[in-house]
Amino acid sequence: MAVLQLVNVKKVYGKGHNQVNALKETNFTANKGELIAIIGPSGSGKSTFLTIAGGLQTPTEGDVIINGQSLISLNEKKRSKIRLQEVGFILQASNLVPFLTVDMQMKLLDKVKKGNMSKNKLNKLYEDLGITRLRNKYPADLSGGERQRVAITKALYSNPSVILADEPTASLDSERAFEVMELLKNETKNKETTTIVVTHDTRLIQYFDRVYKMTDGVLKLEKELVEMM
Repeated sequence: MAVLQLVNVKKVYGKGHNQVNALKETNFTANKGELIAIIGPSGSGKSTFLTIAGGLQTPTEGDVIINGQSLISLNEKKRSKIRLQEVGFILQASNLVPFLTVDMQMKLLDKVKKGNMSKNKLNKLYEDLGITRLRNKYPADLSGGERQRVAITKALYSNPSVILADEPTASLDSERAFEVMELLKNETKNKETTTIVVTHDTRLIQYFDRVYKMTDGVLKLEKELVEMM
């Protein structure tokens, strides 16, 4: 079942001589329970794809559909509600509220969204990511890798339909990176979530059901990599 669709999507920045085709015409479908990677060099359009897929920015042309709901047909208030209910973001900037402790980050989500993880499942997630001892600390007190793991916890805590991760293992050592990918894989398969990961880390390719490569705004399925898995 299709959870996320991009239909004839394009993204253009600027005009005239300054025009940049950040994302050329793209058609893409992700289904329940799929773990998908998008690889490619910096500046190729990967992050543009991810932010459009999650409704953080609108395409110049085309439509984005999440669980049958067209985002283009909605105003910003309604798009924000869809993002809150359906999408979990894991961004490089970690997206944490600076004046809230780790535990308070989760409690804030409880105030704005229903259906989040139970307390026991949250405690298990803290344990799996090795951040139980950090739950009363503020983002400024955490290392880059710790902030990244808290951001992953925050994304998974809300039980989203779609997880969009931008370099989720960038600040992690090899052992922790593999642990995070195992966790994302398990969450994706056990809950039939749809997870899309932008990554430069080719060591992680083995975890994915499909691998796409982005080059100069063009998204292409890497069939050879898929066949090898």
